Amino acid sequence: MNQKVFKTLEFNKILDQLSSHAGSDGGKKLCLSLLPSCDQLEIERSQTQTGDALTRLFRSEAVSFSGIKDITPSVKRLDMGSSLSIEELLGIAGLLEAAHRIKAYSSKENENLPDDTLTEIFDLLMPLTSVSAEIRRCILSEDEISDEASSNLKQIRRNMRITNDKIHTQLSQMVSSSYKAYLQDAVITMRNDRYCLPIKSEYKANVQGMIHDQSASGSTLFIEPAAIVKLNNDLKELLLQEAKEIEIILATLSAKCGEVTEQITLNYQTLIQLDFIFAKASLAMEQNATAPLLNTEGRIVIRQGRHPLLDSKSVVPTDIHLGRDFDLLVITGPNTGGKTVALKTVGLLSLMGQSGLHIPALDRSEISIFTEIFADIGDEQSIEQSLSTFSSHMTNTVSILQNADERSLCLFDELGAGTDPTEGAALAIAILTDLHERNIRTMATTHYSELKLYALSTPGVENASCEFNVETLRPTYRLLIGIPGKSNAFAISSKLGLPDYIIDSARTHLNEQDESFEDVLGKLEANRVTIEKEKLEIEQYKLEIQALKEALKSKQEKLDASRDKILADANEEARDILQDAKDLADETIKNFQKYNHGKGTIQDMERAREKVRSKISKTGNSLSMKQKEGQRKQYKASDFKLGESVKVLSMGGLSGTISSLPDAKGNVFVQCGILRSSIHIKDLEIVDTPDITGPGIKHYHNSSNSKMDLSKSSAISTEINLLGLTVDEAIATLDKYLDDAYLSHLPNVRVVHGKGTGALRSGIHSYLKRVKYVKEFHIGAFGEGDAGVTIVTFK
Repeated sequence: MNQKVFKTLEFNKILDQLSSHAGSDGGKKLCLSLLPSCDQLEIERSQTQTGDALTRLFRSEAVSFSGIKDITPSVKRLDMGSSLSIEELLGIAGLLEAAHRIKAYSSKENENLPDDTLTEIFDLLMPLTSVSAEIRRCILSEDEISDEASSNLKQIRRNMRITNDKIHTQLSQMVSSSYKAYLQDAVITMRNDRYCLPIKSEYKANVQGMIHDQSASGSTLFIEPAAIVKLNNDLKELLLQEAKEIEIILATLSAKCGEVTEQITLNYQTLIQLDFIFAKASLAMEQNATAPLLNTEGRIVIRQGRHPLLDSKSVVPTDIHLGRDFDLLVITGPNTGGKTVALKTVGLLSLMGQSGLHIPALDRSEISIFTEIFADIGDEQSIEQSLSTFSSHMTNTVSILQNADERSLCLFDELGAGTDPTEGAALAIAILTDLHERNIRTMATTHYSELKLYALSTPGVENASCEFNVETLRPTYRLLIGIPGKSNAFAISSKLGLPDYIIDSARTHLNEQDESFEDVLGKLEANRVTIEKEKLEIEQYKLEIQALKEALKSKQEKLDASRDKILADANEEARDILQDAKDLADETIKNFQKYNHGKGTIQDMERAREKVRSKISKTGNSLSMKQKEGQRKQYKASDFKLGESVKVLSMGGLSGTISSLPDAKGNVFVQCGILRSSIHIKDLEIVDTPDITGPGIKHYHNSSNSKMDLSKSSAISTEINLLGLTVDEAIATLDKYLDDAYLSHLPNVRVVHGKGTGALRSGIHSYLKRVKYVKEFHIGAFGEGDAGVTIVTFK
């Protein structure tokens, strides 16, 4: 693939981002050298590796590849039989320790994950723990070898400490006694790796020994006293022995590493390969990217794609497709509207996908595998080559036309610009026609109206535009495929303050066809905006309906669960009651048998009977209270009015009258006869006392409540027999009976009139039609008296 497109589409910046996620220098080099591939199997394998690494990152913390140094030069020296330095050996130890750490990370992850494409790569790692442990045992740091590296080194350093102690002891005695007066300073110093004393120059004859140095002024001589010359010589010899022993230790460690150079090299290559793969996964996580679907049919489908170099918080995702219904896309619209970004997004995401990188788009996005991607974007005029902007673009275009084929992707920014608009538009149409006839996937941006018409009239060519809000003079950066863009030059100029008379004058210079075309585009845009608003509203309604359905479903599930619980509790309680009844029956039978055999008195038998009766009554009352509590209406404080008739439930249903409104805690005062009590509204039940008037009913009032005498109608029957009466007699009797029954709150009654000739039944039915408090009436059904009975239902 041509190298120029990498710079044009800024692919190198993607590689810089990728390398920042690698932890080792070798991994960074692999990132920076990444190139797109045209081999579908290789791309799929790379994409799968990136996806598997991303899965591991989502499941656990990121693995660190820091501390991995390039050991290739050291391995070459080992192959030549050379000894390595302390720093090189520590680099190998760090590499092997990293291999051990990352191998352990893989083993831990594999416990919860099935084998993937990375498992076989992790399996290549060989930590060589014995080698790294031996290096760490012998070498403490880049400046220090351990005393335990060898027994000889340990003995040499022990002798060195003893000799040092002897030298310091003798010199300390000299400083504090015999040479005290000759000293410039009461200190012990070193010159040329030998211990000395700073002697004043005028006393040099008084101190026997070797002069190693003098101060800049010459007033101080650094003399090694003769008494410690031999000790200094011994110390120097021990230092030489130490250096030689360290060389032996390093050679031994190098030989140990030389035996496993192939494994060390494989570890290094495997680690930087894993570092590179996890860097791709880390970049995908940062960009919220997904693995694209691959095809070789030239089909591009980018769903909510984002340019990876723009700020993820401000970039507007866009949908782009090419090669499915059309192979040439012409993008129009105002400047800074996002046309060039759309071109670069398609090109850059194609390069990323073919390089094994996930792309910043929604899943199920597709890219095609292209052998070449060409891009003519930006102003590349060259002063050195005496090329204008048009010439520079045309040079690139000529090269693209010569090298592109049906497996290429061509991207043109402002095709035909930089010259006479008429000629530029004609050239652009001719170039696009050539590419279209050769079945080459192409995207081009333009301002020419001729290209909009070309796209509208040519099969396999489609218009697209970058949406622009004329009211705010800002682009929305949304790409609208299928809709040609409007220049909006007049509208933008007017918003910016250009006088209307100038704009009107400009309109007169447009021919009728151009003006009509722009008007059509404007109407299309207005209709599209309206449709999109309505679509959004419909989507919102759908979401609201779905939310209501979910809420209703949840409520129904709660009701079902509550019902099941109530039934289960009721069954459990019924079982308990039955068990109690059984136990009571058994005990009662046992007692009666005992009394029948003369083992108890009549009084004992009576007491047992009263006990049984009391328990049965208690159980019945308990069930009755529970039923009433379940059916009792729940009242609010506002339901209670002054003078309202109520029942106090905790006092056995004692009647009373509300004498005060409920307070903040829900307590009210209730007058019950001569008693006035404070009671919570939960312990009250409102008594319905309708004002009923009618014959035979008398009203009277007292201080507590209002009562009516319903003694006459309290024993009213639910059936009246009119057999043998004439129609007039029957209606008079029925009229009084219906009044009494209605006032007694009977829901319905049976009127027996017989079958006979049907005259009595007809007269009664005619009368019932005129009675206002009769809801409906009908001939009795089978089992109710058939045609000889009429069932009357009250309102």
